[in-house]
Amino acid sequence: MHWKKISALVCLVVCSLLVPAKADPVADSVAIIRKTGPEGAGSTAAAAAWETLSKLDASAIVPLLESMDGSGPVAKNWIRSALEVIFTKTARESPDSLPMGDVESFLLNTRHPSPARKLAFDLIASVDAEKASGLKPRFLNDPSPELRLDAVQLMISKGQSLLDEGKTNEATEALQTALDSARDVDQIKKIAKMLREKANKTLDLPKHFGFLMHWHVVGPFDNTDRKGFDAIYEPENGVDLNAVYEGKTKEVAWKNYFTTDEYGMVDFNQPYNPLKGVVGYAYTEFESDQDRYAQLRLGCKNAWKIWLNGDFVFGRDEYHRGMRIDQYQLPVQLKKGKNTILVKACQDEQEHDWTKEWQFQIRVCDETGTAILSTTRKPTPQKEQVERRRPAKP
Repeated sequence: MHWKKISALVCLVVCSLLVPAKADPVADSVAIIRKTGPEGAGSTAAAAAWETLSKLDASAIVPLLESMDGSGPVAKNWIRSALEVIFTKTARESPDSLPMGDVESFLLNTRHPSPARKLAFDLIASVDAEKASGLKPRFLNDPSPELRLDAVQLMISKGQSLLDEGKTNEATEALQTALDSARDVDQIKKIAKMLREKANKTLDLPKHFGFLMHWHVVGPFDNTDRKGFDAIYEPENGVDLNAVYEGKTKEVAWKNYFTTDEYGMVDFNQPYNPLKGVVGYAYTEFESDQDRYAQLRLGCKNAWKIWLNGDFVFGRDEYHRGMRIDQYQLPVQLKKGKNTILVKACQDEQEHDWTKEWQFQIRVCDETGTAILSTTRKPTPQKEQVERRRPAKP
């Protein structure tokens, strides 16, 4: 009897292994779509997979939202399109079957990627505008810049209404809240103008956002044929501010540099004049009052690399893709005391007007984007100081 039971169990296990796994149309189709490559590679198969997805019912909505995590830009477009077809059809034919509670839960889970969460919000807004409007204030300090944008706009509108009513103190409070949360340059400029002109408030935007303004810079080094990104020039082996290096055409040394730009723009074209096919380095020090996690948030349209305390953090060998505040968010560990930051910025050889910029901006903040200031932060440089800084000779 004992061996018969064992034989029956073995047979059951073997038979279960032989039964084909149940197909998952969402996972299977998404896997195909994710294989879509550049220049339309795999698009025929992706189109067929999209057709399968678009015919699914409302139960596929949340899984499709979840599948956007880990998908590339092209795949996300396919998935989004299929999801919108399903949602629109269901909202028209069977609105009660829409899983709106699950969509809202997905939206409020900040671990999901920003584009997918914004799509979830848009889905909610398409069927319940009042519900969506009520959710907006929750996103003032959300990690999603897309969701934060609408929440900040609400606060700007509130501030404007209070100004119109002559309630300057209340308006100032609302606008300051908006400024604390704003990450979009257009919104920041608008809020700053309102605070300065309507509320007569003095602002130090670089300090407010934690932009790093004081640097030492050295260059230019060679980036002919874009070889400079991978080339290891001497500053990468350790910064010695008294050192003299072999540059692209002559010996180069470190220079003191500061920026007066309200958004911390470090412009290599100021000390070196516009150059092409070159590499520059910028070095600064940051004093932290404690060991702590932080983020370095960078904006740069050139190829770049960053080191913190001599350790490589990240880099991108990509040029002229546009630039914005907090374009790249790099998690780091600050140590108590002095921390060193080295930035490498590579300028390519293109001569179009829109390729002239050789610059970056960087700030130190926590995971919400709130500034972390160095304990030895110098006063923010003023624009009139530029007159005392002589430009380099060509």
